[in-house]
Amino acid sequence: MDKEEHRSLSGLSEAEAKEFHKIFVVSFLIFVVIAMIAHILVWQWRPWLLTPSDAQASVEVMKSATSSLYHSIV
Repeated sequence: MDKEEHRSLSGLSEAEAKEFHKIFVVSFLIFVVIAMIAHILVWQWRPWLLTPSDAQASVEVMKSATSSLYHSIV
């Protein structure tokens, strides 16, 4: 009965909880590293933040599209 008094609410002993925590932390760090590598590779393929020249080109395209739409309606 003495062993059961030292168990946590999860039902794990302290040694089991420490082992689980260690596995969880290592798994999480591996996940973060893989996610960072994936983001770097996607950024190299297609950057999702615009440079000032890209932003200006996007504004010009939107102005042109808006003007064309307005003239087709009116």
